[in-house]
Amino acid sequence: MAIVTDNILMQLVRGTLGKQLTIYERNGQIIMAAKRGPSTKKPTQKQLEARHKMTIASARAQRLMADPEIKAYYESLAGPGQNAYNMAVKDAYRSPEVQNIRLEGEDVVVTAKNEFRVAEVEVKVIDAEGVITESGQAVLGRNRIDWHYKATALPAGGKVIVVAENLPENQTVKELLLT
Repeated sequence: MAIVTDNILMQLVRGTLGKQLTIYERNGQIIMAAKRGPSTKKPTQKQLEARHKMTIASARAQRLMADPEIKAYYESLAGPGQNAYNMAVKDAYRSPEVQNIRLEGEDVVVTAKNEFRVAEVEVKVIDAEGVITESGQAVLGRNRIDWHYKATALPAGGKVIVVAENLPENQTVKELLLT
């Protein structure tokens, strides 16, 4: 790979020359590289899983780009050489992280993070028999990381299930056993 500078001919040429050389532009720089061909190796299981995950992320990102507000949000986060779609794919590739669930009296406080933003957090309270006694949306706190849910009762022997979701609708589920 070579980066071309101060060559008027290369300023105008893009594409593949024969079957040997490719000339393209990335981040304002002109790059010459040997033409790559398709791999002759069979993809590994991890590669196939990553490709499948990327296909899903791409489809979710395309759906997000249809909403002008969300597109503007991702556009505001894009750096040099990036665009809103790149940011949306990056967001759709990863799920939010539920770092902590803690109880403060009858309040359930959930610490959830995402590289971009957590869209919503749902809290379900389940009794010892496995019946959902209540559920609802948590409210984002002032620190923009903690989500608060006011439970009416937290039954002993039950559990609290938390579902954090980001803009592309990736979900992370975590539970806390009540003692």
